[in-house]
Amino acid sequence: MTEVAEADVEAESGRAALGRALRFLREQAGLSLGQLAEKTRYDKSYLSRLESGKRLSKPAVMEDLDSFYKTGGLLVELWKVARREVFKDKYKEVVRLELTACVIHLFSPGIPGLLQTEDVARELLSGAQETESEAESVEEQVIARLGRQQVLHRNPAPSIRIIMDEYGLRRQVGDAKVWEAQLEHLIEIAELPMVTLQVLPLAAGAHHLMDGSLMLLWQEDGSAVAYTEGNRCSELREEPMDVMRARLSYDRARDLALPPPDSIAFIRGVLKEFRGMKRMPDLSNATWRKSSFSDGGINNCIEVADGYPGLVPVRDSKVPAGPALLIAAPAWTAFIDDVRNGAL
Repeated sequence: MTEVAEADVEAESGRAALGRALRFLREQAGLSLGQLAEKTRYDKSYLSRLESGKRLSKPAVMEDLDSFYKTGGLLVELWKVARREVFKDKYKEVVRLELTACVIHLFSPGIPGLLQTEDVARELLSGAQETESEAESVEEQVIARLGRQQVLHRNPAPSIRIIMDEYGLRRQVGDAKVWEAQLEHLIEIAELPMVTLQVLPLAAGAHHLMDGSLMLLWQEDGSAVAYTEGNRCSELREEPMDVMRARLSYDRARDLALPPPDSIAFIRGVLKEFRGMKRMPDLSNATWRKSSFSDGGINNCIEVADGYPGLVPVRDSKVPAGPALLIAAPAWTAFIDDVRNGAL
């Protein structure tokens, strides 16, 4: 174990150091790749790619192998080094500072990486993947992004304040199931004791951070940096005056945002609204019939569709390609009763 623990990982890539450690531990245990696959239930080819440095695993895999080899977290630590290499050089420093920050302030026009589910992260990082290597690169970026979220579970926990633009809550990423899970995840994270989440409503109008995202990081020694992203460029600022200006912009956005309790309620409302939209029936094959209250005149041409429990789809028979209203069955019944009784 001393050989691995004292290896000069600076002389090689983090991924190569991790792969070498995995191979060393397996050989020390007297196991072939096939035998290790049987004992750990991980695919043999997958384990081989980890050892060769061609693939970066999820942190849970390293935790399992640490437990198997009884290495006390060594593999997880090597994995953290390898993970940082996935990011561009400038971002590596941000990730390093994020790991040790005691205070984190973040503004994002969309769902910030710290709060993304795995499926949403994959959707956002994926493009038109044409080759297997490109797809694997995306998976590595997903793993790296999810790895950053360990800061949410650090002990001692940092103080984290996040401002999200309402726009990010309204633009669906992935299918309905993926997006519903993402909105639920936001609420779960917002309820963590060290997290303060605020929503900046569209009604707030223009603000100083509209052009991109901003992260402010404070260390225990009082030093701070500001990291901005936008328009395909990024900048890490360390000069005190630059950081102060960025903080003032952040504070202005915070003042425009909804208070934390109202923000959580707002996200719940968006989730409820989304679930309602998700339950909208497919009317493409609906059989429409003219309501008995339609008289053929200009103003009384109503069609309804049967066969939708709890709902009554209603549309204008003059515009069959137009939108349909979905009316709750009790409300439609009450409407018909009022028409019969002459109340309407």
